[in-house]
Amino acid sequence: MEEHNKSEDEHRLSLSRRDVLKSGSLLLTLPFVSLKLRAAPDGEKTSSLPTGEGEKVVATCSTFDCGGKCDIRAHVTDGVVTRISTRPDNELDPEMPIMRACVRGRGYRKFVYHPDRLKYPMKRVGKRGEGKFVRISWDEATTLIADNLRRITTKYGPESRFMHNNTATSGGAFSGDGMMKRLLNLTGGYLSYYHSVSLGNTVAATPYTYGVAASGNSLDTLKDTPLVILWGHNPTETIFGHTNHYFQQMKQNGTRFVVVDPRYSDTTSSLADEWIPLLPTTDNAMMDAMMYVIISEGLHDKAFISRYTLGFDEASMPEGVPANESLVAYLMGQKDGVVKTPEWAESITHVPAQTIRQLARDYATTKPAALIQGWGPQRHNCGERTARGSTLLATITGNVGVKGGWAAGYGGCGNRKFTTGVETLDNPVKENISIMNWVQAAEDASKVTPEDGLKGGEKLKSNIRILFSLAGNYLANQNPDVNQAVKVLEDESKIEFIVVSDLYMTPSAKYADLLLPETSFMERWNIGETWGTANYLVLSEKLIEPEFERRSDYDWQRDVARKLGVEAEFSQGRDEKQWVEHIWQQTCLAMPDEKLPTFEELQITRRHLFKSAPWVAFEENIRDPQNHPFPTPSGKIEIFSQRLYDMHHPEIPALSHYVPAHEGPEDPLTTRFPLQLITWKGKNRANSTQYANPWLQEVQAQKLWINPLDAEPRAIQQGDELRIHNERGVSLVEAEVTQRIIPGVVAMQAGAWWQPDSQGVDHGGCANVLSSSRITALAKGNSHQTMLVEVAKHESV
Repeated sequence: MEEHNKSEDEHRLSLSRRDVLKSGSLLLTLPFVSLKLRAAPDGEKTSSLPTGEGEKVVATCSTFDCGGKCDIRAHVTDGVVTRISTRPDNELDPEMPIMRACVRGRGYRKFVYHPDRLKYPMKRVGKRGEGKFVRISWDEATTLIADNLRRITTKYGPESRFMHNNTATSGGAFSGDGMMKRLLNLTGGYLSYYHSVSLGNTVAATPYTYGVAASGNSLDTLKDTPLVILWGHNPTETIFGHTNHYFQQMKQNGTRFVVVDPRYSDTTSSLADEWIPLLPTTDNAMMDAMMYVIISEGLHDKAFISRYTLGFDEASMPEGVPANESLVAYLMGQKDGVVKTPEWAESITHVPAQTIRQLARDYATTKPAALIQGWGPQRHNCGERTARGSTLLATITGNVGVKGGWAAGYGGCGNRKFTTGVETLDNPVKENISIMNWVQAAEDASKVTPEDGLKGGEKLKSNIRILFSLAGNYLANQNPDVNQAVKVLEDESKIEFIVVSDLYMTPSAKYADLLLPETSFMERWNIGETWGTANYLVLSEKLIEPEFERRSDYDWQRDVARKLGVEAEFSQGRDEKQWVEHIWQQTCLAMPDEKLPTFEELQITRRHLFKSAPWVAFEENIRDPQNHPFPTPSGKIEIFSQRLYDMHHPEIPALSHYVPAHEGPEDPLTTRFPLQLITWKGKNRANSTQYANPWLQEVQAQKLWINPLDAEPRAIQQGDELRIHNERGVSLVEAEVTQRIIPGVVAMQAGAWWQPDSQGVDHGGCANVLSSSRITALAKGNSHQTMLVEVAKHESV
């Protein structure tokens, strides 16, 4: 095998750049070849490691907003990336490990060199959504943008301008969406939005317990933790920063992992000592029952609760609140007559009472223990309650602010560092909306009120009339209730001009009036930024020149700015690389103690690792509460939140206890749609990005997981084509009959491309034709995981 690989390498390196580009099929099907690289410690040049005649290996990363900026080694020969490798094992820095490339990272070359990539600017000639376009020049394209910006701004005001910030580029410090904000702000402003579809509900809810959102530790603090409960957390597939590096070490050291999830995920398979499946949206019922067991059996941390918390029992309640509103009163049924026993929870969650009882005892008596909640559970319309429920469990067991524990809730690490990013300038438009309001703001802005999520004003001054979608597929694919969204997009009397910039003809791109061919991360300069608990920055260097007429967003934005008369102020005379250098220089000034390398040095070292001391959220608050109170109104951990209590909203109780969810298992709608559909983030794409990559389609086929107990009465067998439907839409997908999903629940991977036929039936397994646009009560966020469906074998005509 080694001799075969060697001969293939020699043959490939003998090809000229012209020959390689002509031989597209060869380029796209070359196998990955293992290559032994010498170690390249910090400070040694790694940007150009010669491995053969004419070949260099460039250490880089993608700028997709996926779980971590993994170490990608691009093998470049004569201006062509011939293959991708990754960091050798002997380059691991144990103080801040950088991920090795996952299957997504290994597939980037096929994604970049795919023949279906957009090549030229085009304008629409058919109806919106038909996908009919004609090629135009870049001069015509940028003139269309400038003219429509002038016309629409003059007619409707800057409030009519809107832009989607999408995850295909938002993992980098410099991106087209940031520069588009700068351009819009220079010319009057735009309607902005808040809320993250990924984690916005839990970010909004966690501060009602702790006063701030960031409640996670650095993972090096967990190395000696004996028990970890992963509640709806699936890092093995989502590639959540460097989480798997630490979890695998902990597993080898004897840490016991319990996974609570309706689906037997790859994380469950690789880590779990115990899998506890429960019905989606019933998490709080199980949490309530666990707290009942812990308190009724005297396993709670009494000293911790007495010193640091508010609202545990009647004696620790704020003044003026009626009796029986405390946690103990709720759990013991003193208000509603229902004692929250494991038997009560079993009927709701379908988790056996003894399993709940034992997990509660294990969590309370194992010191320390970490309950780490993923972002999936908070994407339900009960997600805010679930997020806070986990914080209450962590609190009553004394696992907050201690090494080896975990405060639950959002879980973001408070010591992470980022670049300064682009100066987008002040936005003159002060109103902003939730991301969940944009369809409504395009259809009838008068219906977007503060109660629905409007901030900064009492009403919007205009409907959305011009929309920019840059490097994303949210408009007609990732948006909850796709069918509702595309009705608005199709109506040209609503949004008058839509600009889409992307690499592929995505479902959203088909709704463009102007479609622009974007560059990939290999064709531009950037700096990769991590998320999760990883803490490093990686240079993402321009590796190859764009082919055909592809241009970066910033490149064409400079032309638009010139035609609007603001180019000098917009660009500051900087090209793309100079902007990245400027961002790095500003970051160096903002972090003088970090001793960051110069930009010239960064091009040699390729990365900067923040080797900070282990971080434990709320450690100072617990060690010295007198001088470091929690940033809540009471200065304590608020088990009972008076702020939530004063809202008088049944869906956001002050204790965040169980409330039956809309389209949950107790909804009367189950008589028509008896199955709960959930989705998961798969290992072969980041949201819908890389869906078009055929290598990654082979990694995991789009199928609907259904339990045999649900399949049998429907006469469904493995491989059948299924019809999934509810009142919002219909999708067709292949059946995967498996016990890896709990009965009563079906599941399929998120991010499949919407493929409607003439009747509007989706043939791509796109869950967003079935998901709801209902907003959550507190954050005004998304609840697209909460959906009831029915499934039947599809009878083709």
